[in-house]
Amino acid sequence: MSRRFMSVTRHITFGLLAAILWGGALQPASARKRGAEQLPVDSSAIAQQRRDLEIGQSMETFFNIFREVNLNYVDTTSPARLMRDASDAMLEGLDPYTEYLPAEEMADFETMTTGKYAGLGALIRKSTDGRWIEVAEPYRGAPSDKAGLKAGDRILSVDGVDMQGHDVQFASERMKGKAGSVATLVISPIADTTTTRTVAIKRERITMPAVPYFGWVKDSLGADSVGYIRLNGFTENCAAEVRRALETLQKQAPLQGLILDLRDNTGGGLGDAVKIVGLFTPRNTTVVTTRGRMPEMNSTYRTVGEPVAPQVPLAVLVNSISASASEIVAGSLQDLDRAVIIGQRSFGKGLVQSTHPVGKNDYVKLTTAKYYTPSGRCIQAVDYSHRNEDGSVGTVPDSLIRSFRTAAGRTVYDGGGIMPDRKTPVEYLSKFTGILIGSGYVDDFANRYAVEHAPQRDFVVDDSTYAAFCRMMADRPLVYESRTERLLEQLRAMAEREKYADRIGAELDAIADKIKDDQQAELEAFESEIRTVLADAIMMRWYYDAGRIEYQLRRDKTARTAADLLLDRAEYTRIVTTQDTDKK
Repeated sequence: MSRRFMSVTRHITFGLLAAILWGGALQPASARKRGAEQLPVDSSAIAQQRRDLEIGQSMETFFNIFREVNLNYVDTTSPARLMRDASDAMLEGLDPYTEYLPAEEMADFETMTTGKYAGLGALIRKSTDGRWIEVAEPYRGAPSDKAGLKAGDRILSVDGVDMQGHDVQFASERMKGKAGSVATLVISPIADTTTTRTVAIKRERITMPAVPYFGWVKDSLGADSVGYIRLNGFTENCAAEVRRALETLQKQAPLQGLILDLRDNTGGGLGDAVKIVGLFTPRNTTVVTTRGRMPEMNSTYRTVGEPVAPQVPLAVLVNSISASASEIVAGSLQDLDRAVIIGQRSFGKGLVQSTHPVGKNDYVKLTTAKYYTPSGRCIQAVDYSHRNEDGSVGTVPDSLIRSFRTAAGRTVYDGGGIMPDRKTPVEYLSKFTGILIGSGYVDDFANRYAVEHAPQRDFVVDDSTYAAFCRMMADRPLVYESRTERLLEQLRAMAEREKYADRIGAELDAIADKIKDDQQAELEAFESEIRTVLADAIMMRWYYDAGRIEYQLRRDKTARTAADLLLDRAEYTRIVTTQDTDKK
């Protein structure tokens, strides 16, 4: 590419970009002069002109850098890669949710926002030895399920393409395809890994259920009286799924109360959040407002239609992962004094994104507004660049927290996330158990166990089953380092640099010996929680995700707290009419 061509291209491109940006706002000097003679000085217009000039100069600088790098850098560069890197770096400094979406990522974005894709309907994973792709979970009723695929089945090839050594993304792209097309898989079944079978599966349009489970939480007398609905995401038509679940529960028995579980729900479409609030509040109730820099982003969203359960006592469960649309539902119901919020403070995402085309099939997902609940509070974390390890809102200074009033006059606060009316403790798994899960060993055991046994609904991991798991782990050493061990090594290094090692070396060695990771000792120390995660995994193999959720619900302390509160009408009424929320 010649310098002359680049120079001509530069001037043409810059002129076109300027015309697009300002839509004819750039005028000849004579026209600007005539305008200045006819109109009084407008400070806002001057500010806009300065901004326009800054934009133009910045674009020219960027173009020059881009040109020089592509012409003169010592190695051959990829213009597309440079543009992607520059775009990512530019957007990264704005907020965590504004991002560039190239064409190849739009399919995943559509799946995330709609819950739909065309494929076989199975979750896949890498085998624990890293060599193979395995079925992790066939979705109930999906093509993979109807074809008889089981968790643990090894996928040897897809449409003749060998899967050995490839990653999950590679396999997933080949299992997806046009609805109606056929995928030919060669499988090594978990039930007999010495054999293979070939199966042809017709791809279908897969819709991930937003409500994977609904049912009942038994009261202290063992009666079904409090309904329960789990909502996993605000995908397309999720409000209709919640409505169907609610109406089904109402037909089964009188609802003494309802639990809407939004824990681990990271949000999604704003419209369906408004519809869900409308199931419990009167027509034309204000749910949320959005405010942005551009006037067209300022909107008020109200409920439409008559509610399905306007009087049923309602509890909404949230945790530190509940975000965006989940916080709209929880925050508006709290502001309207229509529900008790139970759990932990929510994530704190009060920003609205919209997609804008920026090239051939490329988009930018851009934050264009903030949303506000009926009391006027914004749930966005004051500082979204500093968070806790789990991503939740960190400590917010009191000086940055403002108070607001609910419909009944209760005090609620902004500053980041929805603060629950009734807090429940977070139940953490040990790091050792987390690594067992992440390494795939829990799934390996569950896959094999489910082939050999048919667990009942009241299944528990007994002593013999846990002993079998420990025997399996004896052949699969788990190498990991605890945070305590890492800190101790840092202390040892610092002691050596500062010449204290000779004096405290023996004490450090003694501490190291006491905290040294011992796999068998860890299996004994965390036996109770490991039995629990094993049982969950085994139940999912036989009863799918809905069965696993139902199984977990029996020991769910937060859901139990919610059910007891809903049945205590005096306490429920006291909370939604008089109790202020805490700041933290």
